[in-house]
Amino acid sequence: MLISEIQPETLTREQLTRFLFDGIQDDGKNGDCIFVFGGKSESRVKKAARLFRDNRAPWVLLTGGSARWEDDDTPEAEWMKARIVKLGVPEDALLLEREAANTTENVVASMMVLQRAFGLNRVKRLVVVSSPYHMRRARMTLTTYMPRWVRYSLCPDDRPYGQRYNWWKSQKERERVMKEAASIVKYVRAGILLDEEVEL
Repeated sequence: MLISEIQPETLTREQLTRFLFDGIQDDGKNGDCIFVFGGKSESRVKKAARLFRDNRAPWVLLTGGSARWEDDDTPEAEWMKARIVKLGVPEDALLLEREAANTTENVVASMMVLQRAFGLNRVKRLVVVSSPYHMRRARMTLTTYMPRWVRYSLCPDDRPYGQRYNWWKSQKERERVMKEAASIVKYVRAGILLDEEVEL
């Protein structure tokens, strides 16, 4: 069925798992840049640092502004930078996008950063990092807005909870998964994301 036809509140646990997690796995391919979606998450930073140390890409793009954090005006990109440098990623390998307030803006604003760094025409593959439950929307946003020739290796972070096999064991993660499923359907219906077929 099309995502636009889904009624998120009626989905079973198994259907929610298929909807958000099917097809989200690392293919092991190297890319031109590690693209880290905004979020003050140690798990995302650690994953990006490990991918960099494994030589999956020569650059790390950290995205995100500060609009969502009322008690802290540090942009997410700067917050992640401070931590990823401590994990051994050199500053001269970092690109920062400091304006975005949501997933769509992460992608749209990052295109200018990539263009200025080395040209979007040179970007053939991005190694994408976000939370496991956010990866479908991250991929959909990239394929909606990025140039059609760009390919993606999807690398969800390694947090202990919120994974395909245990998201329902934590109340906080259950709420995140339900909210994420509803958000994807809402954004597709609004035309913010391209619609696509899913098997539930």
